[in-house]
Amino acid sequence: MKNPLFVIFTAIALDAVGIGLIFPILPGLLREVTHTSNVAPYIGITTALYAVMQFVFAPVLGALSDRLGRRPVLLISLGGAAISYVLMASASTLWLLLIGRAIAGLTSANMAVATAYITDISPEDKRAGRFGVFNAMFGVGFIIGPVLGGLLGDYWLRLPFIVAAGLNACNMLLALFVLAESRKAQQEKIDLSALNPLQPMKWAFSMKVLAPLILVFFIFSFSGEVYGTCWALWGADTFKWNGLWIGLSLGAFGVCQALVQAFLTGPAVKLMGDRPTIFVGLACACLALVVMALAKQSWMIFAIMPVFALGGIGTPALQSLATKQVEKGKQGQFQGVLTSVISLSAIIGPLVFSSIYFLVQKQWPGAVWLSNIAVYMIIVPIVMNLRLKKEEPGLINDLD
Repeated sequence: MKNPLFVIFTAIALDAVGIGLIFPILPGLLREVTHTSNVAPYIGITTALYAVMQFVFAPVLGALSDRLGRRPVLLISLGGAAISYVLMASASTLWLLLIGRAIAGLTSANMAVATAYITDISPEDKRAGRFGVFNAMFGVGFIIGPVLGGLLGDYWLRLPFIVAAGLNACNMLLALFVLAESRKAQQEKIDLSALNPLQPMKWAFSMKVLAPLILVFFIFSFSGEVYGTCWALWGADTFKWNGLWIGLSLGAFGVCQALVQAFLTGPAVKLMGDRPTIFVGLACACLALVVMALAKQSWMIFAIMPVFALGGIGTPALQSLATKQVEKGKQGQFQGVLTSVISLSAIIGPLVFSSIYFLVQKQWPGAVWLSNIAVYMIIVPIVMNLRLKKEEPGLINDLD
């Protein structure tokens, strides 16, 4: 309990729980506060708002933690998260719910601060392992979140938010009494240019080699937003799933994907190479999406999940391919670009896919998955026609 990493990893897991918690219950909560049955557009707005706040405030919180220290920023973030869940639990109008979701997105930007804290207290030879635990804790939280949200939401729609508020409040108290400061407050002024979330992307699209790779990465991230946006609506409309079954299905997919990412991605890339692995991932994802679009019984969704999860090997293979085009000293800058790309896709994707679902919901809810296949098909000619330099590190030196 006195280990500062315990507090940090708990905060990360709770962030992920908070993200996943809302997926099974958001449609029902929006129907309650908007008094309308087709809430797909509102889901898109709510999800995009969360991403916008995270995108804008991640560099802000990171800069503030450099100036004020990590501990006070983390404490404020954890307290703000608790407040956001209380607001959502008590929301009787759409505006109050949106305010709560905006605060949740703002406070979830503490991921950047948590990463900085781990860097502060970790010797270089231990950072990779600790960041691995960091990602694992996020994955565990994201698996638990939907299941917990669905289970509690079936008892009372607002109960998951109350539980999340209590967990974040406890974590804030734990941090208050246990977490030591890892960086002393600095007197230097904050560099305002560092607060621009688009700053890392300026050089990327000027590079002939990197621009198409980043475009493909954006499309992958964009297409991934369809699941969090439409899964709960589609499950309820197609199979009459309640919150528990929505949560269990999302949790089952999370487990399958975690296993694939942990044990199959590396061997697949080693066996086939980066580019073929991307195509295999696309093929598996498209096959699963066709089954989902046509499925009439819910057992078919659970049966196809291993194949569906195999679709996840494409993104790491793409990252591997891209990093081989960037010199060792610029990898951090490149990862900043990918983070910005993920954030932008999390803003645009929910708005697009919720609009598509709104159009097809009454006639054929599963058609939204076919729209995602169309998005995936854009990737194929781009990857096939990539003109990469020899796939060795250190080939692009002028990235400033």
